[in-house]
Amino acid sequence: MSDTSGALAADREFFKALTDGDSHALNRLLADDFVLIDVMRGAEVSKAALVGLVGSGQLKFESITPADARARRYGSTAIIIGRTEMRLRFEDASVTVKSRYTHVYVEAEGGWMMVSAQGTQISDL
Repeated sequence: MSDTSGALAADREFFKALTDGDSHALNRLLADDFVLIDVMRGAEVSKAALVGLVGSGQLKFESITPADARARRYGSTAIIIGRTEMRLRFEDASVTVKSRYTHVYVEAEGGWMMVSAQGTQISDL
């Protein structure tokens, strides 16, 4: 199996950038055409929108606890799936959400960049 350690390290950096509110790290980790499918509404969120919301503090990830991250590599592409429990605040609303996620990374310019992310909320039913 191909080495996925670099992609898994980039994934940990992504979560740290979110909890630190580090827009510079997010800008470096995300491809220019990055798209996130929002875990709460299923809406598309661009790189510029995510970096702006996190950098301004309008969207604050108070904690993210990732678990069960597994990676597969196909050439210069890595797909990571896992689970998270996140506590976040958007403007004045605070919520805790459990999700499963899929993150897609490409290896470019000596590092890994996230090109796509999707979160699916885990129901407590």
